[in-house]
Amino acid sequence: MEWYHYLIAIAGSALAGAINTLAGNGSAITLTILTELLGLPGNMANGTNRIGIFTQSAASTYVFYRSGRLNLSQSGKGIAITTLGALVGIWVATIVSSEQFREVFRYLLVVMLLVMLVKPERWLHETDTTRHFSPWITTPVFLALGFYGGFIQMGMGIFFLAAMVLGARYSLTDSNAVKSAVVGLYNFLAILIFAWNGQVDWKLGALMAIGQTAGGYFTARFATTSPKANVWAHRLLIAVVTIAVVKMFNLHTIFLR
Repeated sequence: MEWYHYLIAIAGSALAGAINTLAGNGSAITLTILTELLGLPGNMANGTNRIGIFTQSAASTYVFYRSGRLNLSQSGKGIAITTLGALVGIWVATIVSSEQFREVFRYLLVVMLLVMLVKPERWLHETDTTRHFSPWITTPVFLALGFYGGFIQMGMGIFFLAAMVLGARYSLTDSNAVKSAVVGLYNFLAILIFAWNGQVDWKLGALMAIGQTAGGYFTARFATTSPKANVWAHRLLIAVVTIAVVKMFNLHTIFLR
């Protein structure tokens, strides 16, 4: 590795940590760095990427919890169910290619973008603590989210936020707090499983973790202190999904001809 590879890796992972904390899909950046810049094969990059995700999630969860934005008694059940689904997804990820899931993922992103653009006020409410849902609805939803996050991770935060904000009626900031906790928990388990299968590069993972942890920590500080955190999180979410859709459908090539 050249010296500038280290700078790109740390700067890119810091940006990914910030994006992951307020929105999601930061793994699109870190996985690209690990595979295209640092030359790791797909499964090894998937496992190595979990180190930075865990440290970033742990840092942001700490900030959210200390500020009172993370209520474990209220969201603990959803965290546990999602983690259970993630364990299955992690195991599948160690033996199966994720290419078919990526194909489905890009069409889901288009649907998600339309949902965010139609009636955007639905994303800007405060948490409704009086709303309760049947376990017959929440259990399969959070199991599916966990499986997806454990399997591929990329974009899981976007879908999790949609379930929390539009379904469970959490605010975006409180949803991000729960997301950080659940992503941190199951990615800790993911590291153990990927490492057991020899699919973690600890040196490169630690390098990426430096940037991701800093990005996650300072972005969480902003989210817990800014009165417009929900607004900025929604704007960032739209931007992230739009860029992902453009990239995954190669729409940018139209303007480069």
